[in-house]
Formats: sequence, structure tokens, C-alpha cells
Amino acid sequence: MSAVNDTKLPPAVFLLTGIPGLEDVHVWISIPFCLMYVTSILGNSFILFIIKADPSLHEPMYIFLSMLAITDLGLSISTMPTTLGILLFNFREISHDACFAQLFFIHSLMYTESSVLLCMAFDRFVAISKPLRYDSILTPPRIVKMGLVCLLRGVALIFPLPILLTQYRYCQANILSHSYCLNQEVMTLACSDIRANIIYGFFITISSVGLDFLLILLSYVMILKTVLSIASHAERLKALDTCVSHICVVLLSYMPGIGLSVIYRFVKSSSPLLQNVLGKVSWLIPPLMNPIVYSVKTKNIRARIIRVFVK
Repeated sequence: MSAVNDTKLPPAVFLLTGIPGLEDVHVWISIPFCLMYVTSILGNSFILFIIKADPSLHEPMYIFLSMLAITDLGLSISTMPTTLGILLFNFREISHDACFAQLFFIHSLMYTESSVLLCMAFDRFVAISKPLRYDSILTPPRIVKMGLVCLLRGVALIFPLPILLTQYRYCQANILSHSYCLNQEVMTLACSDIRANIIYGFFITISSVGLDFLLILLSYVMILKTVLSIASHAERLKALDTCVSHICVVLLSYMPGIGLSVIYRFVKSSSPLLQNVLGKVSWLIPPLMNPIVYSVKTKNIRARIIRVFVK
């Protein structure tokens, strides 16, 4: 009987982490985080409202932008409850099932956003390289199908990961280094053989996000080739100006995530604080900055926003 009582069962929860070393000031740190989450949610909601309310914005470029805003809203809402729960109330516990569900939504939305960014690059390529065929290529039914493919692709690629995680046995160590669950971290807490998760995770990262990034680069090489063939210098600048917002958003979306993935997989001795900061940047900054970038750099969006506030 004593042997049974002395047996240590693996914990049924994971413990999330706020910002290491700054636990005493978590309440104060929560203020800028609250402001960033509110700004992100309001900004993306406002973009959706502007596009829906103005018939002149019912064009492929702005429909894709609304898809991006929806995925950004999803990402903000997926990470907000646990992040603010830790910073405001020191509520660190999360059950295994809730953790697996959270990482499913976070990663599937990230992969969906990557697909949407590729669609937006294709939109800019068609608009600049084949302007006369733009409306016939990007028809409303085709845009809807592209949006559904983006969503289904993200869900289908990530769906096996939480299933794999539920099959593992977890060790006594149950502390995660972020304020939300990520697959690449949760799997390292398992005492089981996680090679299938590592191989599959690496495969879908390279074959989806990596491929999307390469195709986006290829799109811009072809766009640049088309722009350089334009005789007028003013027309060249005008064509390139329509791409600036998308380029900024691509950099904001891909660079932090690539850095975090490399650190987890190849840098074994990286500091927990660095991982924590990069993790928060990866999931918080793109949803926050995307509506700001498009509001500032896109003429039609900017003009519509000014009209709303001038009234």
C-alpha cells in the first residue's frame, strides 16, 4: 500500500510562465499587454468594418486583407486569455486537453495566415503583371475558394499534432516557458518517443510555411521583373508602392516565427528569457501591426478611415 502511495503520478496540468525574472511586476507588465491586445482586436475589427461598409473596397486585394484581419483576430483571442491570466492573476495552470486545444488553434491560424499572405502576393502579381486579366482571374467565387483552401489547409496540417500529443506520457517536469502552449515546447515534456512529432512538425513547416515564403519571394521576383520593364519611372514607383504594405506584413509575420523555430530546434542552450520574448513577439506583434501598416500605407483604407472620423 505504501508503494502505491509513494508512486508519483505525472501531473495532469502544465504550468505556463509569464516573463521569467519579472514575476513581481507582472501586474504592471499586464498594462501594455492589455493595451496591445485591445489595439489588435479593435484595429482588425475596424479594418473588417471599413471593408464591409465601403462597396468600393469589395475588391480582391481588400477581401484578402479581410481574411488576414480575421486570422489576426483569431491569433489574438487564442493567446489573450492565458497571457493576461498569468500577468493579472498568476493563474498558471492549464489542463492537457485545454493546452492541446490552444496550440491547435494557434498553429492552425498561423498556417492559415501564411496561406493568406501567399494569396495576397499572388493578387499583387496578377494586378501588376496581368492588369487587363485581373478581374477575370480573381473572380469572387475563386477568391472564396482560395479562402476556404487556406483555412482547410491550416486545419488539416495541424490536426494530427494534438492527436499525437495525447498519445504521449508526460514526465514530472511540466513547466512551459511561455504564457500559452506551443507544439514544439509541449512535445519536449513527454517521456515517450517524440520522433514522429518532430519529423511531422519539421515536414509541415518546410512544406507549407517554408514553401509559402519561397513562393512569395518568387512572386516578388516576377513583380520586380515586370516593374523594371515599365518605361515610366513614376509608374514604376506607383506599382511598387502597392506592394509595400504586403512586404512589411510578410516580414512581420515570418521573421519572428522562423527565429523562434530555429532556436527551439537547433540552439539547445538559449536563454528562457530570449525564448519567451521571441515567442510573445511572434504571436502578438503581427496582429497588432498588420492593421496599422495597412491603415497607414494603403491609400483607399486611409482615406476611408479619415472620412469615418471627419464625420
